[in-house]
Amino acid sequence: MSRSGSRSKAAGPTTSARSRASATSDRGARGVSARQRVDEQPAWVLHSRPWRETSSIVELLTRDHGRVAVVAKGARRPHSALRGVLMGFQPLHVAYSGSGEVKTLVRAEWQGGQPLLCGRALLCGYYLNELVVHLSAREDPHPGLFDAYVDTVARLARAGPPAPELRRFELALLRETGYQLVLDREADGDVPIEEGARYAYIIERGPVRGEPPPAEHVMVSGRTLAAMARDDFSDPLTQSESKSLLRTLINHQLGGRPLQSRRVFRELQEL
Repeated sequence: MSRSGSRSKAAGPTTSARSRASATSDRGARGVSARQRVDEQPAWVLHSRPWRETSSIVELLTRDHGRVAVVAKGARRPHSALRGVLMGFQPLHVAYSGSGEVKTLVRAEWQGGQPLLCGRALLCGYYLNELVVHLSAREDPHPGLFDAYVDTVARLARAGPPAPELRRFELALLRETGYQLVLDREADGDVPIEEGARYAYIIERGPVRGEPPPAEHVMVSGRTLAAMARDDFSDPLTQSESKSLLRTLINHQLGGRPLQSRRVFRELQEL
């Protein structure tokens, strides 16, 4: 009887054993689900830095997952397949996995079709990349920002005047990251902008007509605001005033962080 009773006890797990098994199973399930796997994701390289002896940490702008950091293992080895693929301003399809802030790059494939940027266009491209890295949060999807980036890089490669393309991208970046400019009406009502008037554009409010207030602001003409609302940067006055306005707004968003691309621009202009 004692042996039979012993076998009876051993026939199934105790309540505590079942609880432990269930907890282990739950943890395992959570671990599997938390380890995200993303395949065939359109992406562009924003920044890359060395990591350990042969690898790199690469900041990517992806279409459906926003800005993502990945470890490209072995990418700096002389004969690595990734070495010639992870280039700036070239369209990629990537696959990556991981549950932490920095994922592991599984695959990267060059898609082609984008001319290389060079000269001034290349510096403008670095400026775009810095803005995205500094002003977008990781893994915060912004398909509109991705599309604006793709369009701007393509236009820069055509060697036309870069300033209008930069202004359009700055507007898209501010809009996508939560700062929508007021361009068609005064800040404190529904009074339409008058092209012949002058306005103080207050960072946290928008355009105010009349005497400039003590708050941080930029003076801008109604003509420029109306042109920006129409996406028309052909006029020299609009180009100058929109540059000043958007630089002030972006500097405010940056919170004092400098952009290296701007420093390089200044140094080149002094040569």
